[in-house]
Amino acid sequence: MADSHHEVWQNAVVHAVEDVAAGIRRIVLRPELPHPARPGEHVDVHVTIDGTVQVRSYSVVDAADDGTELAISVFRSPNSRGGSVFMHGLEPGQVLEITQPLQNFPLRVGAPAYVLLAGGIGITAIAGMAALLRRLGADYRLVYVARSRAAMAYLDDLAALHGDRLEAHVDDEGTSLDVPALVAGVREDAELYMCGPIRLMDAVRRAWADRGLDRTSLRYETFGNSGWFEAEPFTVRIPRLGVEAVVDSDESMLEALERQGVDIMSDCRKGECGLCQVTVLALDGRIDHRDVFYSDRQKSAGAKMCCCVSRAVSAEAGAAPDAGPAVLTIDVP
Repeated sequence: MADSHHEVWQNAVVHAVEDVAAGIRRIVLRPELPHPARPGEHVDVHVTIDGTVQVRSYSVVDAADDGTELAISVFRSPNSRGGSVFMHGLEPGQVLEITQPLQNFPLRVGAPAYVLLAGGIGITAIAGMAALLRRLGADYRLVYVARSRAAMAYLDDLAALHGDRLEAHVDDEGTSLDVPALVAGVREDAELYMCGPIRLMDAVRRAWADRGLDRTSLRYETFGNSGWFEAEPFTVRIPRLGVEAVVDSDESMLEALERQGVDIMSDCRKGECGLCQVTVLALDGRIDHRDVFYSDRQKSAGAKMCCCVSRAVSAEAGAAPDAGPAVLTIDVP
């Protein structure tokens, strides 16, 4: 997405950690090169997984005006590839390598009206936008969706700050979000910003298109790891290179191929930029598209996939449980 700038890596001291919801930990960092953070910005972080340094991205929830402190919140995913486990193990006084705040999800100030939609940990990317719009006196709604109230980080603080502009939809309380109704109630001149699981965002995108609203007024950021099916191991083959690798459930296909020495261009690693796309030659199973780069039509064709997030699964949901692992044959640029 737009408005990214060059990464500058620096050390940051972990100042404080605090659990703010079930499985969600708030981590306050003090960077050595303070830089103010704008709504929608994130920091890249070096995490160590099995002795290997990898990069993960986390939204800045809030920050000091001068950037001397910034807070991120990390959900410990049950399907974690190791990053969230590492982050949850941090303690005050430890030193991390992080970038300055980076912008891939900018809020455009000046729209007639706004709808901000957060699913689960997606509130980390949305909370700062809501706070700014409140300060500006803008016309906005903040819609916060989760499976349970216990999983909703910052809910009480958001309710105190935004009052009746906040709408909480909680699945286990029977108040799940009605996506078509939400989109039907959006003003034609409004902008909608969303961050959350791929299923939620796909539903909003379809409803938005069905209503014929301006595509440029729908803006989003994805988790980059949520899909339609549970992650499971599968085999990926590249015949031209004589490569075969097993992709474990806790790693991406891109990571598995890099482990085999395959050089694939990539950037966002969240299914947004399309730089890591590969060509599908054959498939025993089906593709679980987890990106927001391809259109629904392109996903249905199944000719290409983003190997940083998308996966292969053994069969359709509800198939025989003894179905073998998926086998995916691809070619790379």
